[in-house]
Amino acid sequence: MQDMLTHLEKLRTDAAECALIRDLATDIQKRELFTKLAAHLAALAAEVEKAIAAAGKQGEAV
Repeated sequence: MQDMLTHLEKLRTDAAECALIRDLATDIQKRELFTKLAAHLAALAAEVEKAIAAAGKQGEAV
């Protein structure tokens, strides 16, 4: 379970960093790219969160 939580935190951190880069970018293409990356990483974090919750309900060790 700790491994999943570590990966979840990494995904959240990476999404936040992409959002920061997006906010600082002056080039429109870079801004669009980092917007997509931030959204994708946030979606992946949400999926990991769901998997952790499901495993917790089933009493499994992830």
